[in-house]
Amino acid sequence: MDALATPARRIGRAAALALAVGLALTACTSGGGGSADNVVKSEAPRQGSNDINPKPLEQIRDGGEVKFPLYQWITQWNPFQVDGRYGDAVDIMRVLEPELFKTDETGTFKPVADYLVDAKVTSTSPQVITYKLNPKAKWSDGKPLSYLDFKADWEASNGKKDGYNIADSAGYELISAVEQGADPAEVKVTFSEPYADWQNLFRPLIPAAGIATADDFNKGWVDKVPITAGPLKIGTADKTAQTLTLVPDPAWWGTKPKLDKVTFRVMSQSATTQAYLNNEIDFATAGTATAYGQLKDAKDTVIRSASPWDEVHISFGGGGPLADQKVRQALGKALDRNALIKIANNGVPVEFKPLGNHIIMPNQTGYQDNSGEWAKFDLAAAKKALDEAGWKEAGSGQPRTKDGQALSLHWVLNEATPQAQVDLATAAQAMWLAAGVKVEVDKVPSNDFFTKYVNAGKFDIASWRNTDSFPLSTSLTNFRLPQGDNVFGNFSKLGSEEIDGLLKKAAGTIDPAEAAKLYNQADAKIWELGHTVELYQRPTVVASRKGLANYGAFGLASTDYARIGWEK
Repeated sequence: MDALATPARRIGRAAALALAVGLALTACTSGGGGSADNVVKSEAPRQGSNDINPKPLEQIRDGGEVKFPLYQWITQWNPFQVDGRYGDAVDIMRVLEPELFKTDETGTFKPVADYLVDAKVTSTSPQVITYKLNPKAKWSDGKPLSYLDFKADWEASNGKKDGYNIADSAGYELISAVEQGADPAEVKVTFSEPYADWQNLFRPLIPAAGIATADDFNKGWVDKVPITAGPLKIGTADKTAQTLTLVPDPAWWGTKPKLDKVTFRVMSQSATTQAYLNNEIDFATAGTATAYGQLKDAKDTVIRSASPWDEVHISFGGGGPLADQKVRQALGKALDRNALIKIANNGVPVEFKPLGNHIIMPNQTGYQDNSGEWAKFDLAAAKKALDEAGWKEAGSGQPRTKDGQALSLHWVLNEATPQAQVDLATAAQAMWLAAGVKVEVDKVPSNDFFTKYVNAGKFDIASWRNTDSFPLSTSLTNFRLPQGDNVFGNFSKLGSEEIDGLLKKAAGTIDPAEAAKLYNQADAKIWELGHTVELYQRPTVVASRKGLANYGAFGLASTDYARIGWEK
């Protein structure tokens, strides 16, 4: 379970915008048994695959507990709020609140019958979606789900209300009306422009009573979930012990969950291997050489893998020397991505390949490599770009200078970073110094990495993962121009009207092939902008306790906590 991931799976399964396990927390260490270089690599799992030990409920025993790691304590629980996009928070919220649609292993949306009798397009001009709600569905305060909840979520997230610090207005800003339909259990949502990924909206649905004011929206979900409507609810949340439990909600109207309790305990990712071996948790990442080496032969353990929407990248800030696009482009050209990926991939059984797209993963239809010259290792071209930007060489091993200032940047690194990420950062430092750019690495506390640095845009260079920017329209939040103080998920604060226009047009294009063309055009512009250097799609490689059913490596599918349990 990869927690620090920005959205949008774990915002999806973590939806993922997400929110983000830093590359710092996921890159693969070069240690572990001494034979890591000899691990036989397999191709990443294909589209439509996942590995979760699927079992029907009749083959799962009643009761029991499953224990998972959590990489960061969850403070903001509102997934529509900018600080609430942390991956595991959204993943958990989708079992506490109504998740109207789930995705299967191919990434196809399926309505959830516990909440929806039906949901479909009932008009195309204008586009109207009619939702028929399950009349049994009720909030924990006793109120039935209704159009008022849809309306409140829309009004809070469309970017038109002052004081609402929203995470993403994509889709919501295109809605022109939310009304009651033929009866209180019917909701009509009308769009001013076509929106292809409407099924990804209202996921999860948040109660109107919980976001009535900006203060409720921003602060009412801090350290608490005031209203729920899911198969599980929070049992205990012990911030001192950094332990969270979910238990079945007796008011749940659907199929009763099998487990008595799901327990999450905060720990660093590097601590999960030993915790798993000590039977303190039942699931751990095996995506590092050290972890894989120790876990692959552990007793009662199965290694599972799949390819989710999950990418590892290096992001550039937009301040100081990096306000100049040529400097950002030079940094991209100075990096030997293949060498960096090799550091990350050492000792891991699934092959990492360079990622050439910010929006579409290699196992998704429509993928193409748009990186072009911007991610091609070319030291001479990097130096030339810096020359053109006015940064003069100062001699071998020295930073370039301009107007008496040295070209020195800071890489903000999570202090929980494993050795491989330190190795990767060290290698990148050397590559950049060869071009005349000095980069210093600053380690910051794990709990501050996103909230005080990444989310606040206080970095020159930083690495993290975006997870579950899926469906493709959710990518807008990662690259759109900020509006005032709202940066959405674009923590670099870099963008253009052209990129925004292409992404919005793609989101409104119903034909998947035509939409893919537009997304690829936008992606090419993102590469040219020098916004982010993509490294690789990160496959999920995990160790799961033998007998744990309906959980593992999900690929493009949603997590369903209510179906998790132990085989009979």
